[in-house]
Amino acid sequence: MLEDRTAEASSPTQWPAAYPKGYAVVDVETTGLARDDRIISAAVYRLDARGEVEDHWYTLVNPERDPGPVWIHGLTSDVLEGAPLFQDIAEEFSARLEGRVLVAHNAVFDWQMIAREYARAEREAPVRQRLCTIALSKELALPLPNHKLESLAAHFGVVQQRAHHALDDARVLAEAFRPSLRAAASRSIRLPLHECRPLTEWTDRAVPRQQGSSGGVGGGGGYGGYSSYRPTSWRPARKRPACPYPNPGRYEEGKPLKQGMRVAFSGDTSTERDLLEDRAIEAGLHVATSISRLTSLLVTNDPDSGTSKVVKARQYGTPVVDEAAFGQLLGNVAPASEG
Repeated sequence: MLEDRTAEASSPTQWPAAYPKGYAVVDVETTGLARDDRIISAAVYRLDARGEVEDHWYTLVNPERDPGPVWIHGLTSDVLEGAPLFQDIAEEFSARLEGRVLVAHNAVFDWQMIAREYARAEREAPVRQRLCTIALSKELALPLPNHKLESLAAHFGVVQQRAHHALDDARVLAEAFRPSLRAAASRSIRLPLHECRPLTEWTDRAVPRQQGSSGGVGGGGGYGGYSSYRPTSWRPARKRPACPYPNPGRYEEGKPLKQGMRVAFSGDTSTERDLLEDRAIEAGLHVATSISRLTSLLVTNDPDSGTSKVVKARQYGTPVVDEAAFGQLLGNVAPASEG
């Protein structure tokens, strides 16, 4: 099954010397997706340099608040009441992460959740690099219908037993990551590693959860699976300078972007979102936080995700491109003065 599907991706004779020496495949389930949401369970599969499982670990975490969408993760207040606080498991969690690359599906979300929990506990997560399996699947050009964990798992013949359970999601991801890693090594593909910058302090905002809120859970199993998914809800607002160029209208396929065009982003990106937005602004584009009839282009790696921006883009007929195409377009942005 899995062995047959990955025969062609078996370990190469010459393993890339620049590859990491070990990985920590992580999944966290949370009370929601916002900055003030909390981790309620966490799992780590430690893998060696070639993706073989060394051990695994799982824990519940008392979030000291409402557990959020119980109908998704199944963890009630009664179940979590006797669980340890994050500060009580932080040391064990650190031992699992130390000296390894954090691997997750939609890794920027898991990392931000983990970093904030450590900051609340007045500690620092021992993670310096992360790898997103969504980004790796794109580097490998895997023929996936979307970027959900279940699609990646199905491609490699991995069977999921308990979706939205941190331990099973981490197991599924570890089993799908191993053949992905070996395929990358056999082709000497540079792994999409990103720097992790730990938070040094944290203050929760006192934002009450609205009754009936349907915020989803995070981590690999939850990515792209809910209409309420807001992958940028945790990001602090950044004051940016106003775009000095008038909006020339919508992007047209086959033509370059033009300074002044309004560009919006939706969903996870391989490049840090802030960095991607900074590059767009430096090129003379207007970064929009929402979609309107004036939006020139929507950038998303998951056009079937059903996020509000994707839905509005369809309604308005806004052109849509993925991150790779947008990166190429950024290299040739036409000046605002051109007709």
